[in-house]
Amino acid sequence: MNREIVVGYDGSTGADEALAWAARAARREHVPLRIVHVARSFLDGYVVADRPLDLTAQVGNQVLAGGVERLRAIDPDLEVTTQLEPEDSVAAVLAEASGRARLLVVGSRGRGGFAGLLLGSVSVTVAAHAHCPVVVVRPRHEVEEASVRPVVVGVDGSATSVSAVDHAFDQASRLGRPLVAVHAWELPTLAGPVPPWSPDEVEEIRMAEKAVLSESLAGHMERYPDVTVTSMVHRGGPAHVILAASEDAELLVVGSRGLGGFRGLLLGSVSQAVLHHATCPVVVVR
Repeated sequence: MNREIVVGYDGSTGADEALAWAARAARREHVPLRIVHVARSFLDGYVVADRPLDLTAQVGNQVLAGGVERLRAIDPDLEVTTQLEPEDSVAAVLAEASGRARLLVVGSRGRGGFAGLLLGSVSVTVAAHAHCPVVVVRPRHEVEEASVRPVVVGVDGSATSVSAVDHAFDQASRLGRPLVAVHAWELPTLAGPVPPWSPDEVEEIRMAEKAVLSESLAGHMERYPDVTVTSMVHRGGPAHVILAASEDAELLVVGSRGLGGFRGLLLGSVSQAVLHHATCPVVVVR
């Protein structure tokens, strides 16, 4: 069994938030934490082809030392290892590291890219190619401490949705949080000169969609009696419905791809939209 949690770290504010989240998760799950830093041969968008390798390693080790120092302030007793990789592709290194991890944690944006972007390219690429669930930690808006933030999971009945439900129940149980299971549905598009959907037909479709959610949750509540579950079946676009339900969530869990879209895509449109616009940490389950 893969025991460790891996966190990608580059010393940025986003990476610090990911590190803190990963440390708490490792403590909850009683597993070691591995901090991975990719020491690239270019900085701030400028290629430095003749940059000495020992200098690259020196800077990388300083970044890792800073991460360990921050981590010790959070949890001095946590088992921690570090990994320095002198490579240019951060996403490739993290995707490879995910093959030995139970969870891979990254910040929403690192040091590179454009400041106006909500999500960095590394986060999107890693979420699409990792071999384990990926957590993208976004800056959280201030909420009242007394509020009980739930774990929210998007459900559509697909194979990855089943895995997402499994992960969501596990996390809700570990966090001691309620679970909100969300299923969105829309009326099938009618082509040609046909009458609109009748109220009875709409209700029949709604009940069928409600059954999809019930079947997806079947058995989980028995395995996790400590988790309080709320089911939500809303008509509307999946991304919009899931994002609305997760505004005050502790964690949002989605599958990498659902029932719609092109089968060859590694990351579906709903998971991409959620990654770009969610206001809480997002777990993408493959």
